[in-house]
Amino acid sequence: MYPMVGGTASEIAAGVEAAVSDGRLAPGTLLPPVREAAAQAGVSAGTAAAAYRLLRERGVVETAGRRGTRVRQRPATTFRDEIRIEVPPGVRDLSTGNPDPALLPPLHDALAAAARAHERRPAMYGTGDDAELLAPAGAKLRADGVPEGPLAITSGTLDGVERVLTAHLRPGDPIAVEDPGWTALLDLVTVLGLRPVPMRLDDEGPLPDELDRALRAGARAVVITARAQNPTGAAVTAARAAELRELLAAHPEVLLVEDDHGSGFVDLPLHPLAGVTSRWVLTRSTAKSLGPDLRLALVTGDPVTLGRLRGRQRLSAGWVSLLLQRAVAHLWRTGAVDTAAVAASYARRRDGLVEVLAGHGIRAHGRSGINVWVPVADETTAITRLLPRGWACAPGARNRIGTPPALRVTISSLRPEEVASFGADLAAALRPTRNGRYG
Repeated sequence: MYPMVGGTASEIAAGVEAAVSDGRLAPGTLLPPVREAAAQAGVSAGTAAAAYRLLRERGVVETAGRRGTRVRQRPATTFRDEIRIEVPPGVRDLSTGNPDPALLPPLHDALAAAARAHERRPAMYGTGDDAELLAPAGAKLRADGVPEGPLAITSGTLDGVERVLTAHLRPGDPIAVEDPGWTALLDLVTVLGLRPVPMRLDDEGPLPDELDRALRAGARAVVITARAQNPTGAAVTAARAAELRELLAAHPEVLLVEDDHGSGFVDLPLHPLAGVTSRWVLTRSTAKSLGPDLRLALVTGDPVTLGRLRGRQRLSAGWVSLLLQRAVAHLWRTGAVDTAAVAASYARRRDGLVEVLAGHGIRAHGRSGINVWVPVADETTAITRLLPRGWACAPGARNRIGTPPALRVTISSLRPEEVASFGADLAAALRPTRNGRYG
């Protein structure tokens, strides 16, 4: 058993965290009870309890009542993004989650316009959000049925979500998340020491029974993707939104976080849930439609939540670069992205792949966005068999909590003329061998 050492709570916690990082404490290892840990370290029971509290807050351990305190199966120091494969030279990488560079707008004019505006009115300390960006953003939100509320600009969706969750929740609080879901969000939940309550979903979004179960289990926050759900491509329909709103209305104290990163490259309409609870936010990122390096997010919500977000932002980053804001505003103002054409391009590849796989007897999911989710019997075997055929896909383990194995295919890396051949190769990789075993 690992010996507890250190004279303060911070020293004891640091020792345990180091032991987890270098492998001396394996995932699932049971730590001694607080009084025993205190005796080992020669400190008071209060100091040992404080050390365990620090470890829980850092996402290193979890406490399950009488079953004691154990090292988490996925400590916060182990990020899901590290679950990856080495892509050999010559193999096409369909695992990245990136948009198609050919569909991103040229930036020369937008950056030049931002630079000219900077010369006339440079950003100084105390700079806020750009009115030329907020005005069209607010108009688009209202046109999509999102309740009117204050607006803020953050450095991407995750930045905004982190500030909101940190302001409203505390380590150990349960939070309902989609399963499978966005890798970065699942990592963020772990890092913040929150307890994920997984919600299964279908092509129309989270299943109502799953949301109901999570709410009854005491979830203090719910995160739902409106469109282009990563990794399944789910998009909330009007009927599903009505069911989810009804459930959320019975729990007005719950924080609702709605992610609409699909705005700008998805042609399906938004059916917002925003406003059904007292505390809510909806975020819209530009990363997929304009490019990851132009990553910012427009965030709206109730006044209290947006006030907390802005307060935390002022104490850290202060504001998002005004040059970046002005460049995005210029791209919007000049219609640099043909949203319908971009959505249609992705749809041809995505729908084409789903159709090809269906022809091979394989059901895949991809109602919107740039990913297709393909259930498999074994992820490692499927990936291993696909690599010699010249393709690499992402293991679904990066996105899953309790749902069955699958592969995530990013179709933005797939040329339209390659859809049929890739679908055939994937089907062959998933075909059982002669002895009847998968792989």
